[in-house]
Amino acid sequence: MRIAPLALDHVVLRIAELDRSLAFYCDVLGCVVDRRRDDLGLYHLRAGSAQIDLVTLDGQLGQKHGAVSADGPNMDHFCLRIEAFEDPGLADYLRGHGLEPSEVAQRFGAEGEGPSLYVSDPDGNVVELKGPAVG
Repeated sequence: MRIAPLALDHVVLRIAELDRSLAFYCDVLGCVVDRRRDDLGLYHLRAGSAQIDLVTLDGQLGQKHGAVSADGPNMDHFCLRIEAFEDPGLADYLRGHGLEPSEVAQRFGAEGEGPSLYVSDPDGNVVELKGPAVG
């Protein structure tokens, strides 16, 4: 098996102030709100064919990793849309390279809901590998 990246699907940023970030990404950079998950503190912004996801610190997802700081890591993860997404083949392939992938689940991305899993790179950065949208 070989993974074939097709595109960057989305980047997830941890933010301190939702209104300030929405003003920057929407009003200044021209993104539009594609989907809101107020229950999670998660906001999906359309950025061309990709997405920028904002996670508020006071939301369910944002509370997992502590405070945002100017000199600390504020990116939660980035997501690659890949061509071949064969479960459990993909997970077995990653384990064969000494990695421990997360469980596969249906998650929302730039193309819609589809299968994905998470894995960490050698420096601890989280990478989501995402298959095509389903339905």
